[in-house]
Amino acid sequence: MKFDTPATTNPIDERKVVGQPTDRIDGRFKVSGTAPYAYERHDVAPNQAYGYVLGAGIAKGRVRAMDLTRAKAAPGVIAIVSTLDMDRLELGRMNTASLFGGPEIQHYHQAIALVVAESFEQARAAAALIEVDYQKQEGRFDLGAAAGNAPPAGGDSGEGSGAKPVNGVGDFDGAFAAAPVKLDAIYTTPDESHAMMEPHASIAAWDGDRLTIWTSNQMINWGKGSIAKIFGLRPENVRLDSPYIGGGFGGKLFIRADAVLAALGARAAKRPVKVALARPLVINNTTHRPATIQRIRIGATADGKITAIAHESTSGNLPGGRPETAVDQTKLLYAGANRMTAMKLAELDLPEGNAMRAPGEAPGMMALEIAMDEAAEKLGLDPVVFRIRNDTQVDPQNAERPFSHRNLIGCLQLGAERFGWSRRVARPAQVRDGRWLVGMGMAAGFRNNLLQKSAARVRLGPDGIVTVETDMTDIGTGSYTIIAQTAAEMMGVPVERVVVKLGDSDFPASAGSGGQWGGNNSTAGVYAACIKLREAAAARLGFNSSEIVFADGEVRAGNRSAPLIQAAAAGGLVAEDAIEYGDLAKTHQQSTFAAHFVEVAVDAATAEVRVRRMLAVCAAGRILNPKTARSQVIGAMTMGVGAALMEELAVDRRYGFFVNHDLASYEVPVHADIPHQDVIFLDETDPMSSPMKAKGVAELGICGVGAAVANAVYNATGIRVRNYPVTLDKLIGGLPEVA
Repeated sequence: MKFDTPATTNPIDERKVVGQPTDRIDGRFKVSGTAPYAYERHDVAPNQAYGYVLGAGIAKGRVRAMDLTRAKAAPGVIAIVSTLDMDRLELGRMNTASLFGGPEIQHYHQAIALVVAESFEQARAAAALIEVDYQKQEGRFDLGAAAGNAPPAGGDSGEGSGAKPVNGVGDFDGAFAAAPVKLDAIYTTPDESHAMMEPHASIAAWDGDRLTIWTSNQMINWGKGSIAKIFGLRPENVRLDSPYIGGGFGGKLFIRADAVLAALGARAAKRPVKVALARPLVINNTTHRPATIQRIRIGATADGKITAIAHESTSGNLPGGRPETAVDQTKLLYAGANRMTAMKLAELDLPEGNAMRAPGEAPGMMALEIAMDEAAEKLGLDPVVFRIRNDTQVDPQNAERPFSHRNLIGCLQLGAERFGWSRRVARPAQVRDGRWLVGMGMAAGFRNNLLQKSAARVRLGPDGIVTVETDMTDIGTGSYTIIAQTAAEMMGVPVERVVVKLGDSDFPASAGSGGQWGGNNSTAGVYAACIKLREAAAARLGFNSSEIVFADGEVRAGNRSAPLIQAAAAGGLVAEDAIEYGDLAKTHQQSTFAAHFVEVAVDAATAEVRVRRMLAVCAAGRILNPKTARSQVIGAMTMGVGAALMEELAVDRRYGFFVNHDLASYEVPVHADIPHQDVIFLDETDPMSSPMKAKGVAELGICGVGAAVANAVYNATGIRVRNYPVTLDKLIGGLPEVA
């Protein structure tokens, strides 16, 4: 199905099932422990052996030699595969660093050996017996030191954010110089880890030249192509299966070392092998969100109209890597005739930087939305008023290109009303509650909406069950449920009569889970397949009217009706189709918007920060399931609190690794850190997005939250922290005197 004109009235508009707060159909499996994750797929292949990955103990250099003698003689060892046994493997899709092979070490904990044994403990013990002779080289591990010489670099996150090395509209320098009110400030964000609950894990089995990998991966079709490329296989000889995923956040978009080494180990051991990356390797061996140094300049008239805005960002990555596209949202979020964005990329020898939830916008808005607050303060304007005053309904870089639907003002106004923003005291450090200094902060949220081809297969069985098959994944987002809701709405049956099968590369290729594109596109693909199934069912039942209704298990046209199940009585029906998009996203800018409001309390003596209240108001097209969407937004808000107050990968600048590479020392928010969170979805649709009239929301929830927290801390204490995270050591020296 080609979607190249705005959607009109269609069956989804009935909203009998779609749009309703439906419980997750996979929820009972998750809470009962019967949802099998990759490492727990004990039944898929007999006689599984255990692999343990040895990571490099240096960050840059070469492996001169490896002595495997003691390891091979250790109890239970079946096989050992070393990086010296083969040349460097081909890179998979969007891999920057080699996943295995050859003597060169590009980063700390790069995989250099896999030990396969009868038990995990035996494999781990044997790996500790491997003796490695390294030739160490000097590396570059300090972004601050490298930033001054970093060259300009354009780039694309692969998830909708990107920019040229330098991009300008109008005369920024002249307009900024002439502006009566100016802001010029530097902000930094640190390296961050995805810290998903389920580590990267895979089980691999060979059948001749056919390879099956049961894995934890967000993008099955991408992964299948990467594995085929890495091992020189025909794509039809590769199968990936990933029905349940315990979190990804972008860290499982691409094939990582667990899948490659499980396959290598299975080939060496001549039996299935399972591999899970230990937490230090999840952090140092896979990917992370790169640190940034950002400079933001805003020039405005005395009445608060932005006349000049510039956003520059420097990040680091391995040679061949891409920049963190932190300037992208600044091209689109606020009006202003004179604009400039620029990016630089420093080559570092740290582990690979790549996509993490809302790459680009998440760290970019942590800076931009503090800068907007600082500019509002210089102007003597309320921060909400300042943002509303600079709203735009067209692409600020191209006035001929309107937004498909934009209601940021509605988010800001409703959020301010519901949060009680009018009670905020603008002057910082004025509100106390006992020993606590109390403040409010806010920020806008922004994330682009992306359109991706997505396919599905839908079956109507003789028992009346509708079965959906697509390689779409559910990474905790509720894909099973919204896909079931879509099929139920389209075919006129209850959700209980729909079976959804996901995550298998033998199914039609979907959009996959990433970039907050999964929900809208995968359901649009199911919509397209259901249109074909409806046509087939109607034809078999003898209906030729265009005014056919599928409802309550029946097919109806005029005064005639027939049970849907009757259409499959002579044998089941199968339909397959994909949603493909035209130029609507080119002619109209498609984005999602939010307003985030936060109240914090800061201990006047210790500088301990406690978040008291949070509210997000989101404008993201039709919300397919308010219950699962709310869950996505509050999860993103929680990650935003972590980024604001605690998350930071500490770089050892001598040896080039992340020191706090476990969940004991890499701190993320826990239940005690997070208060009740309110989420409001504006009642809207976007007919230019898809037949579903929906847009993404899962990453919108993190964009802006960190700045809202930091702005609230400033309002509480009068201390402006521009270097994340906002930890107590950055506050305690400047706190007001305790009465």
